[in-house]
Amino acid sequence: MVSPFSLLNRYPREALLFLTASFINASGSAFMWPLTTLYVHTILGRSMTEAGFVLMLQSIAGIVGQFVGGTLFHRLGAKRLIVGALFLQGMFQFTIPLIHSWPVYLTVMMCLGFTYNLSAPAIQAFIGFRWKEQRREIFNVVYVGNNMGMAIGTALAGLIATISFQLTFFINSISTLLFALFFFLIMKHISHQELVGKDGEKAVKRTGLETLKLLFNYRVYLFMALGGGFIFFSTTVWNTGVAPYLTSQGMPLSAYSWLWTVNGIVIFAGQPVIAWFKRLLQQNLSAQLVASAVAYGLGFAFMLFFHDSYAAFITGMIITTFGEMLIAPTIPTFVSEKTGDMAPFYLGVVGSITTVGRLLGPLALGYSYDQGGVQSSLLISTIVAFSAVLLCLLHAFLQRDRQNQVRSL
Repeated sequence: MVSPFSLLNRYPREALLFLTASFINASGSAFMWPLTTLYVHTILGRSMTEAGFVLMLQSIAGIVGQFVGGTLFHRLGAKRLIVGALFLQGMFQFTIPLIHSWPVYLTVMMCLGFTYNLSAPAIQAFIGFRWKEQRREIFNVVYVGNNMGMAIGTALAGLIATISFQLTFFINSISTLLFALFFFLIMKHISHQELVGKDGEKAVKRTGLETLKLLFNYRVYLFMALGGGFIFFSTTVWNTGVAPYLTSQGMPLSAYSWLWTVNGIVIFAGQPVIAWFKRLLQQNLSAQLVASAVAYGLGFAFMLFFHDSYAAFITGMIITTFGEMLIAPTIPTFVSEKTGDMAPFYLGVVGSITTVGRLLGPLALGYSYDQGGVQSSLLISTIVAFSAVLLCLLHAFLQRDRQNQVRSL
């Protein structure tokens, strides 16, 4: 069996540098995001409701950031957009531990959510444009590497937070600024037109009305985005259903943490299985989206019927993780391959729609848990996940007869 590390030799040196920088940035990001609620509650002395409000504002700002980032990619140019967004993000992260005013903190966290998502579609578009021939593999390696970075960063963040919360934010800021420096250096001699190809100039000259027309090309993105949004809605049950249930059963917090350890192990060790499964599906991206939604539905259904057993949650995590491994790299790959020079725009639109799912999930599933316990939350997640199957099937059906409408606009 081929070692995952040996596969790295297949990529250009520039791509390997990017993968390394992305891994470091993901590790640094883990120093902040998982600890936000704890920081608000224990350091700032605010309620858990107010901590949830912070996360909601971040998500709303992120929805706007995704859309704006995709729209401005060709207008500002990849380098200015990515480097500028990452620089602002790093500066906001640096100021957080220096803030003592609650309104100012809320404002900065909204700005952070906006800038964090502002660069997301641009970075995905950069991957799609820069390494066209290998983007399917590189999107997947970035996904695996970032998950490994998040796992390592989260473990270290907990240790460092016991020493100093402020230090976790500074480390997060440094990793983001280093990522900005990486993009500044690697794109120093790459013009925007060289990056996006001969169609780049046409994309830059598009008017606002022409850009608006792209939204009406719903066949290429809408049902895929809605399916992804439904899936991401259902996955919030881990925090808003499973976590409090395990605690209520007298299990230690480590029981919940172990589920995410399983998630990381499966993501890394399960790559050969996923590669085989993709070959079985003949590398059909639409089919991979359908299979992902099915995996999520089956995983949540299994936990719903056997929730009295902790082993059921481990099994459910394994099943849903395979769904995660299918959908995470597939969406940016599909958009990059099918939408040509307007990939950044559609990446932003799809990102905005899927982020809505992440925003609404905790609210809906948290309420359902309060009303009916973990069974109610898992039931809703199962229904929503299987609804995503229908949306992904509709997306797959539309792709069968779809002509390359975007390129002709």
